[in-house]
Amino acid sequence: MQRRELLRLGASLPVLTLASRLYAAPTSPARFLLVFLRGGYDCANFLVPYSSSFYYEARPRIAIARPDASAPSGALALDADWALAPAVRDALGPLYEQRQLAFVPFAGTDDLSRSHFETQDSIELGEPSQGQHDFGSGFMGRLVRVLGSSGPIAFTDALPLTFKGAADIPNVSLKGVGKLAFDNRQASLLTDMYAEHHLEAAVADGLELRQEVALAMADEMRAANRGAINTKGFALEAERMGKLMREQYRLGFVDVGGWDTHVNEGGAKGALANNLDNLSRGLVSFSQALGEQWRNTVVVVVSEFGRTFRENGNNGTDHGHGSVYWVLGGAVSGGRIAGEQLPIQRATLFQDRDYPVLNDYRAVLGGLFRSMWGLSAGPLERVFPQVKPLDLKLV
Repeated sequence: MQRRELLRLGASLPVLTLASRLYAAPTSPARFLLVFLRGGYDCANFLVPYSSSFYYEARPRIAIARPDASAPSGALALDADWALAPAVRDALGPLYEQRQLAFVPFAGTDDLSRSHFETQDSIELGEPSQGQHDFGSGFMGRLVRVLGSSGPIAFTDALPLTFKGAADIPNVSLKGVGKLAFDNRQASLLTDMYAEHHLEAAVADGLELRQEVALAMADEMRAANRGAINTKGFALEAERMGKLMREQYRLGFVDVGGWDTHVNEGGAKGALANNLDNLSRGLVSFSQALGEQWRNTVVVVVSEFGRTFRENGNNGTDHGHGSVYWVLGGAVSGGRIAGEQLPIQRATLFQDRDYPVLNDYRAVLGGLFRSMWGLSAGPLERVFPQVKPLDLKLV
């Protein structure tokens, strides 16, 4: 068409949204959301391997107690080996019982750097770990190109690496703001309380040190999070995300930060439990906002790696390897623990410290994509080069 003819045609049409302008209506009703937990969440205090005595030996202070039928607020037994943490049993337990939720333990990448940045990039790129990496092409960007009209959106502050390589992906920022250990008002109150006291200098030094430590920890957390929204923010915004994916978008990505639990992680209660509670409630809100489209939806929750199986000296856990992925949705054949597994004992840990990776994330996602969109070998190869899709019968 000539340019003036195109402009004249455009003037006669109603105003369209960005996604409507860029993408035709998808032929498949399938919806997919990838939730990336930046920071490496501790999966062993989420999906609790309660049949393993070594779990309790390795975590004398932060382990979650075995399921107890007389304690309805405790861990929820899923089978003879695994239980859900108390923090998520009310939100996720019903989804599991309705067979709309499954878990894939021993999942992850073959990246052994234990670096937030390198492993996050590895997952978002979706390329073989060996060889040259193309940082202009993420696996969800390639999926957009393969699907053609897929209605993609990133619920992020900036376009994530995983969507690189696909043109004009809309994004919506959901990012929250963190806080210092003490704000100026609180610090001033404490200083005034000890004015002209023999501890005044010590209090001043202590406050300064506390703020320096808080800032250092916040800097590390922010770096690991890469600007991702926190779990409380996700819980508040998940309904809006669900409405957008119900009406306009069918391929989404969101990252959620706050999972780097080196210090005071907690067990049944504490920092990790609070994050898991917010995340799980947010996912339930997301599912409810989708309405009837929940039956066409698959949500996968991943993290760049798991944590060390043993607790550290600071009541926390350090960077590990294998993780547990969540797969949920009205389109999911759930109510089970899927994928290759092994007994959890010291002899089966990877490098005597972590969960091993038995279920490669590219193979798991490749199998899901093949089932969701009926992709043949050629298109799947373009999304995840050099990988054999793993069909876990989850869709």
